[in-house]
Amino acid sequence: MFSFFPTTRVRPSPFFEAAVAEGMVAANVYNRMIMPTSFGHPEAEYWRLINGVSQWDVGVERQVQLKGPDAGKLAQILSPRNLSNCKVGQGKYVPLCNHNGIIINDPILLKLADDLYWFSIADSDIWLWASAIAAERKLNVQISEPDVSPMALQGPKAEDVVAHVLGDWVRTLKYFWFKETEVEGIPVAVQRSGWSKQGGFEIYLKDGSKGTKLWNIFKEAGKPWDIGPGAPATPERVESGLVSVGGDTDDDTNPFEVRLGKYVDLEVGDDVVGIQALRRIAGAGIKRHQLGLVLEGDKPAPLGLAVEDISIRGNLVGKMTNCVWSPRLKANIGYALISSSVQVGETVLVNRASGLCQAKLVELPFL
Repeated sequence: MFSFFPTTRVRPSPFFEAAVAEGMVAANVYNRMIMPTSFGHPEAEYWRLINGVSQWDVGVERQVQLKGPDAGKLAQILSPRNLSNCKVGQGKYVPLCNHNGIIINDPILLKLADDLYWFSIADSDIWLWASAIAAERKLNVQISEPDVSPMALQGPKAEDVVAHVLGDWVRTLKYFWFKETEVEGIPVAVQRSGWSKQGGFEIYLKDGSKGTKLWNIFKEAGKPWDIGPGAPATPERVESGLVSVGGDTDDDTNPFEVRLGKYVDLEVGDDVVGIQALRRIAGAGIKRHQLGLVLEGDKPAPLGLAVEDISIRGNLVGKMTNCVWSPRLKANIGYALISSSVQVGETVLVNRASGLCQAKLVELPFL
């Protein structure tokens, strides 16, 4: 049984009651909201994502809305990725950086109109950040949080479920593209996206009073495909090499260190926040990089409460930022944020709570 007492500091999503009814037993705080992380059957939830279709409450991906004549200008100032070719109905993955080129968030940007954008954010306050930059630059743009909450359907059978509800047109959506529509009178935006590599969609609910109704529509429609609840907290994300900004990064991490350099366009204008620092970093070369770790041992041994030191030949060379048991690889795997002088194939020691543990460095993704 999961208990939650709302406060002005932490709020539930519109899907919270539906998630509780599904048997939610654990949750985290993310963006000052409650994010379900377990429904009591972690292995079943994992394999459901790998083989079927999993339904997630990801309302914690709060939206930062830019609206007004300078909305597009502000979106580009915040984004070190070139947005000049972004079309209405298109989304783009964007590693937002501070003035020193340090990654602070990695939202999906959605362009709804030439004067209307959403940043669907990870875990940091981009509303405050965008408001400060807009005021500093004296831009004509209103920044707000709209009544918009994503629900995800992920897994190889997710497309069949979404098509059953909305029609076969969803099968033609390209990755990160979206379309605004209705589900039984409920306004939504439907985007091919999600925090897994198994395929799927995010359904952006645009009326927070209809969360349980929308959840149940897709739950009922998904019964022929054995739909069930889940969360973006399974080993699949590590196996697939997905980055958790704020978890796999620290206060000095730039996009190039965590394999996000392909989303940085160094030729964007000088007014883009962080771009001049990113040019210097790219020119000088990175001092760290992100690699995979396969740890010795045949028993599940997840990461503790903090990152764990990595050493080689007695020298501290980096940190292990996550660790999880991989059901497909039958091993404990994780990420190393480690000196660029240390390469794939080398064996390192990880200073775990249980003692030193050998691990081999490998390329990402694992699968």
